[in-house]
Amino acid sequence: MSEVFAATGRRKTAVAQVRISRGTGKIEVNGRPLEEYFSTPSLQFTVLKPFEVTKTSNSFDVKVKTTGGGITGQAGAIRLAISRALLAQDAAMRPLLKEEGLLTRDPRMKERKKSGQPGARKRFQFSKR
Repeated sequence: MSEVFAATGRRKTAVAQVRISRGTGKIEVNGRPLEEYFSTPSLQFTVLKPFEVTKTSNSFDVKVKTTGGGITGQAGAIRLAISRALLAQDAAMRPLLKEEGLLTRDPRMKERKKSGQPGARKRFQFSKR
């Protein structure tokens, strides 16, 4: 059996756990094929970007467990996890992945709601009289 490399990726509130092994390029997200889980081409491209950059398309089988957040956050989390797993498999890929910004954890999070107002920044309507 081939070696399995695992990694975790996060974006906003989404978390993705990825396991990659040598194979034919089959990608499974939460037990469903990639094309079924991510129906839009842009999200599929986001997930597949680490393979495009390292020219390793169709050479790894990927199993993904993802929870939390929305579909876009999950795609970003999977992209980071795949990049980290590829790095664990071959450290020589680091410059390629780093140059494309695929090893950077996106730090942007939702701002918390403050008390005394309806949202993070919005204020309740002001009444002069």
